Amino acid sequence: MQVNIGIKQAHLAAVSHSLGKIMADEFILYTKTRKAHWCVTGPDFHSKHLFFESQYQQLEEIIDDMAERIRTLGHFPPATLKEFLSLTHLSEMSREKNDSTGFIKDLLHDHESILIHLRENINDYATAFHDAGSSDYITGLMETHEKMAWMLRAHLE
Repeated sequence: MQVNIGIKQAHLAAVSHSLGKIMADEFILYTKTRKAHWCVTGPDFHSKHLFFESQYQQLEEIIDDMAERIRTLGHFPPATLKEFLSLTHLSEMSREKNDSTGFIKDLLHDHESILIHLRENINDYATAFHDAGSSDYITGLMETHEKMAWMLRAHLE
């Protein structure tokens, strides 16, 4: 059944596709954060293991909310690894060392990259696609990533 919420179907499709790209970034970042949680070594293992766990749990919630936002707009979210890898602008993590500092730097870079991408879309969603709801949604998401990035950055100072 077609969604009738005051937004043109073409705009719903465009926003859903854009959100799907963001969701792919979130999934790749989630996977990389899981890897950091599983693979971190060193004298700070326990504290970083718990820290990365709290971060991937936040990302897991973001992914679920994003999928539900896309469904709200009448479309289906990407849901396979192949789709995520084809849509993301992030790269998979390839590390020789499993030290916490290296993981933190990599994850911080990805959060900052996602933040830039979110900022690029906020106004378009509201003005070009007349979807204030999705604009507001990614504004909130941006604030979450800002805080997560701050938490990562604080470990490097």
